[in-house]
Amino acid sequence: MKAKCIMIQGTASSAGKSLIAAGMCRIFRQDGYKVAPFKSQNMALNSFITKDGKEMGRAQVVQAEAAGIEPSVEMNPILLKPTTDKKTQVVINGEVYGNMSAAEYHEFKPQLKELVRNAYDRLSEKNDIIVIEGAGSPAEINLRENDLVNMGMAEIADAPVIIVGDIDKGGVFASLVGTMMLLTENEKARVKGVIINKFRGDIKVLEPGIMMLEDIIKVPVLGVIPYTKLNIEDEDSLAERFIQNRAEKSAEIDIAIIKLPHISNFTDFNALENIKGVSVRYVEHASNIGNPDMVILPGSKNTIEDLLFIRKSGFEKEIHRLYRSGTVIYGICGGYQMLGTEIEDPYHVESNMEKVKGLGLLNMKTTFQKKKVTTRVKASITDNEGILEGLKGMMVEGYEIHMGTTEYFENCASYLTIYSILGQNQEKVDGVRNGDVLGTYIHGIFDNMDFTIGLVNNLRKRKGLKEVDGAVKSFKEFKEEQYDKLADLLRNNLDMDKIYSILNGV
Repeated sequence: MKAKCIMIQGTASSAGKSLIAAGMCRIFRQDGYKVAPFKSQNMALNSFITKDGKEMGRAQVVQAEAAGIEPSVEMNPILLKPTTDKKTQVVINGEVYGNMSAAEYHEFKPQLKELVRNAYDRLSEKNDIIVIEGAGSPAEINLRENDLVNMGMAEIADAPVIIVGDIDKGGVFASLVGTMMLLTENEKARVKGVIINKFRGDIKVLEPGIMMLEDIIKVPVLGVIPYTKLNIEDEDSLAERFIQNRAEKSAEIDIAIIKLPHISNFTDFNALENIKGVSVRYVEHASNIGNPDMVILPGSKNTIEDLLFIRKSGFEKEIHRLYRSGTVIYGICGGYQMLGTEIEDPYHVESNMEKVKGLGLLNMKTTFQKKKVTTRVKASITDNEGILEGLKGMMVEGYEIHMGTTEYFENCASYLTIYSILGQNQEKVDGVRNGDVLGTYIHGIFDNMDFTIGLVNNLRKRKGLKEVDGAVKSFKEFKEEQYDKLADLLRNNLDMDKIYSILNGV
């Protein structure tokens, strides 16, 4: 028997679809249903590796966590990862299919309809409820033909639709009315209600507008969700995250992350943001880097282009200045590769350049390969010196997504050894250091709170500051609390009886 389903679409990107879908997953789970998320096509540089080594968008990972189930690529069968302004890496069922331009992908989409249908059907057979998320807006009339992610997906799943509008940006009534006007009659019939999201102020002032809106669009407003700060990974909030994470004057530890043009997996740093006394800021201009306690070079979807950006923008000079002053420099994945002496691209995986000089802070060389490494790992800290004092023997978990293999030479001290890859014992070096310059391929390393608190406390000791309490919740426990808060927020502000009626086809 197939699952019941409900679809969350939006008037635009960042309307709040991802979080509302996550909240619905949590509510249905709390109410005793077996629920799973689904998004046929996700465009994001923020990805995740499943237990079987497949790659998928993190938005559906968050929703799966909210639903209390293990993420699988059935929840996100198509992932698009922009590599340049004109090319995108297409990941199908968790594996790289190839790079395409927008025009090439548009021509390719009709071949994907059955793939999407099959993934959805497999998921539907195993669950009671599927919460489907759209992408962007269903009113992009130039993309209606061969649509697989908005009304095209609603048709595949025969799903009722709820449309979300963001009032915080202004124009929510116009955007909801305009969206409905641009839908076909069959598409309008699928829309069973709308939600107004991110409201600030007195609801009574809004009520006359709600009545007029319902009269125009002929479907009910199912609720008004107040603007609320929740610490949940949200692909749509990427721009807000970069704006909001400014240095706090009261923060005792300042961590600066280089905002690369092709930054990926920014969720690697969520755990750092939740440690008392730590300020995490994304730096766009070299002149603003200042004198942080730690600089992080994050992951990148185009490591070579982002390395050239670092060189041309003045960041390279600033990174070397901070290195000489004793600042901790930490590279993750692409940022790790940049710290080496050279990056080679013999197969032109990322660019037309055969090789490019690295930042030269780690004596290692990376060569890009044709096949992408996608795996979950467990590793052990094997060093006990400097910024790693007291951390030897700690276990960390995470995942790898990269195209390169790295060779290590003299003066590269191993500090991180993998002992398990996808459940199989296999020891290998996965992190090296040169004094206070460290790097690793492991995404999610900072989610391991014992390691992260230890690292932060070593930064604090260098400044003569008292250590923060090590008895903190695991990051997983913290996220569980946030999902429950999200569910409470939706229950308190949405007509859940009406939503259940929509789900049941009433």
